[in-house]
Amino acid sequence: MTHDDMSRLLEAISCLKTKEELERFFDDLCTIQEINSLVQRFDVALQLDQGLTYAQIAQITHASTATISRVNRSLVYGAEGYRLAIDRMRNKEKEEK
Repeated sequence: MTHDDMSRLLEAISCLKTKEELERFFDDLCTIQEINSLVQRFDVALQLDQGLTYAQIAQITHASTATISRVNRSLVYGAEGYRLAIDRMRNKEKEEK
């Protein structure tokens, strides 16, 4: 995969305006298993951010400890994508209250 390939995909995603549009796009783009894996990883990130232990997260999400560890590495040493999304979601929740 090239940088241009990734750029085109990201451009397509950024053009979508609603959750329904995003859901339709990802339904076409990904298999159910791929979507479930993405959902699971993000759930793991949210729970790590809340301070839950690996054992608690594994019990709740059924994620392997390898997956939890990989997500944790991304949270701590990654490109801060999880952090950006989590922080924006939390800020949006606060504004809506």
